[in-house]
Amino acid sequence: MGKLAGKVAVVTGGGSGIGEAIAATFCREGARVVIAGRNSERLTRSAEKTGAHPHPADVSQESDVKLLFGAAEARFGGLDILVNNAGITGPVARAEDLDATEWDEVMAINVRSMMLCIKHAVPRMRRRGGGSIINMSSLMGLRGYPMRSAYTATKFAVIGITEAIAQEVGVDNIRVNALCPGAVNGELMQRVIAARAAAENRSPDEIIRANYTGKAALRRWVEPEEVAEAALFLAGALAITGARIRVDAGRI
Repeated sequence: MGKLAGKVAVVTGGGSGIGEAIAATFCREGARVVIAGRNSERLTRSAEKTGAHPHPADVSQESDVKLLFGAAEARFGGLDILVNNAGITGPVARAEDLDATEWDEVMAINVRSMMLCIKHAVPRMRRRGGGSIINMSSLMGLRGYPMRSAYTATKFAVIGITEAIAQEVGVDNIRVNALCPGAVNGELMQRVIAARAAAENRSPDEIIRANYTGKAALRRWVEPEEVAEAALFLAGALAITGARIRVDAGRI
């Protein structure tokens, strides 16, 4: 019997990285997990590795979100945990060089999708007598970083939405919290570093030391599995809501 035995969870962005690690951790702890994402092949591979059930969906589209939560409820009988992890890095560029289409895309995937998933999760959690919503923010949801204004805007929005909705649904025993990872080791971070290296004319190694691992008290990356353990804690932390928790290896 694991910590999440009998619970039903939906994890968006579950095909790789943090989402895959969370799905694996939740399955290990006894939850029945549905992972969602736009890439069917990645979802299938992740499902095979984690034991989760894959459901291809673009969660920035409400029609897909309705189908996702309907399928989770039909398959497993309800919903107890939502992890809003779907997200993209957005443009790595100065404000004067931003492309409006790229701005709109990162807003749709990082913010609109989260709101749509909460909209369709809350009634299902209310019927279960409560639940836990975990929204993925970032250190960039706590302070701004150069070249990342679009992403930073979305992650500040995640914090504000988390705090607002926590007050709305607390009466229903639904807890809403945000995780704020620092630099997490993986493919997503490597793409950001490559883009910064090209934009700033610096080597990737220099950027990593100066801006990421060198600024962390533990002098290392955060691993996806470490973010997953924090998500597991919030899934079961019955007296915590409206909180923001850093998982950043002590990054300044």
